[in-house]
Amino acid sequence: MNDKNRELIEEKIQEMFRLKQKALEGGGKDRIEVQHKKGKLTARERIELLLDPGSFYEIDMLVHHHSRDFGLDKQVYFGDGVVTGYGTIDGRKVFVFSQDFTVLGGSLAAEHGRKICKIMDMAMKVGCPVIGLNDSGGARVQEGVISLGAYADIFLRNTLASGVIPQISVIMGPCAGGAVYSPAITDFIIMVEKTSYMFVTGPKVVKTVLHEEYTSEELGGANVHATKSGVAHFTAKNDLEALQIVRKLMSYIPLNNSEDPPCVPNDDPIDREDEELNYIVPANPNQPYDMKEIIRRIADNGEFLEVHKDWAPNIIVGFIRLGGYSVGVIANQPAVLAGVLDINSSRKGARFVRFCDAFNIPLLIFEDVPGFMPGADQEWGGIITNGAKLLYAFCEATVPRITVITRKAYGGAYDVMNSKHIRGDLNFAWPTAELAVMGPKGAVEIIFKKEIENAPDPVKKEEELIELFNKKFANPYIAASYGYIDDVIEPKKTRHILINAFRLLESKVDSNPPKKHGNIPL
Repeated sequence: MNDKNRELIEEKIQEMFRLKQKALEGGGKDRIEVQHKKGKLTARERIELLLDPGSFYEIDMLVHHHSRDFGLDKQVYFGDGVVTGYGTIDGRKVFVFSQDFTVLGGSLAAEHGRKICKIMDMAMKVGCPVIGLNDSGGARVQEGVISLGAYADIFLRNTLASGVIPQISVIMGPCAGGAVYSPAITDFIIMVEKTSYMFVTGPKVVKTVLHEEYTSEELGGANVHATKSGVAHFTAKNDLEALQIVRKLMSYIPLNNSEDPPCVPNDDPIDREDEELNYIVPANPNQPYDMKEIIRRIADNGEFLEVHKDWAPNIIVGFIRLGGYSVGVIANQPAVLAGVLDINSSRKGARFVRFCDAFNIPLLIFEDVPGFMPGADQEWGGIITNGAKLLYAFCEATVPRITVITRKAYGGAYDVMNSKHIRGDLNFAWPTAELAVMGPKGAVEIIFKKEIENAPDPVKKEEELIELFNKKFANPYIAASYGYIDDVIEPKKTRHILINAFRLLESKVDSNPPKKHGNIPL
């Protein structure tokens, strides 16, 4: 090649580097500095922390909008406010988009939306998760209905990808109006405290329409959605912690619905016994205890990634490993409302069961439930249909499912919590288990109502009958005699028994009747 040709080609290469460098600058140093002053990282800094070092490959770096109205012709930036591409987390491929608030406030319009849709389409083709880092001022008003169409294009792909590839949303700034519906369709939402918020209508609209005043944090901050609405599955103190949660979460889930979850080597003995488990359930059936302690004592190395920790805490959901394999846990929490099932806990449990079933993650249920929450508020709020969601989710699930009843299993809640009757594969009970239609006091008051009323000392008579009822029914042996319980086990051996049981069920094949889809009671 002669010198002239070499010089021309070198000029073209340098032009490429110049344009890409311009894209890397985002909205410019001043706007990046403002982002940092808010305690927020830039779009590319977030990607670097999320993915394995050097693994990110950017797609559509040189895309920009082509609008000319309302001054947009003077605000043209490469990337159009979102960084998209793919990389790895612990060596496993993922696709990611990261909205850049320094460019037009991260607003979404035609090209911005097309970039996101492109990586979602690619992720579906190759079977990899999509992780969205959301930090956007919403729809780009200057592009009008085109912006709304771009949102809808994304919503459709979120829906079609649901149950096929995992979708994780990290809210790292504003997320308002139509923008909230894409994260809402995804599997997990992580919010950053103090710097992120989500709402359909903002404080100004609320004030105008309802004459009520709220700050963005009060209306839709991370704490609100983690405790009141249940929209957020996790919260983080800062951007870095949020991205670390994503990496941790990814270690438990498969890349798509045709894969098994990852197996992680561990040095925790499979046959480890824990003597404390024999005595963790109090002798007094009305005394609370912490079910999380049981979960940690059984899990590999005591590690438990809890999901929805601060919402509906009367039920516990999250991920552990048993013998290196990922397992989804659903457990009643006797330390909160006695572990009763109510509207929120039923929704929380159902959502988690369906995620695990969609992605081949076996289910482990720890049961200590006195029943469903009574009261007008619950009935008027729809406890019937909401409780049925949890029942439906368990009935529909075809992954391996094992239940351990630690204490109470009363009434319809016994049926709902993965009983043998709804295709529970293996159902174990501790000697402290109590399986009955209802608690002893309520049962005695119904069965022996007249006998108690006519007794010389009604209080003493009731106490005697309760004691008799306890001896007769407050145990796991009647259920075991019918095969509703597969075995009554010594608590300290639970870990070993569960690991062997899940290994047995590795080759389980179960299916539901052919249909387009069921009609879950939403």
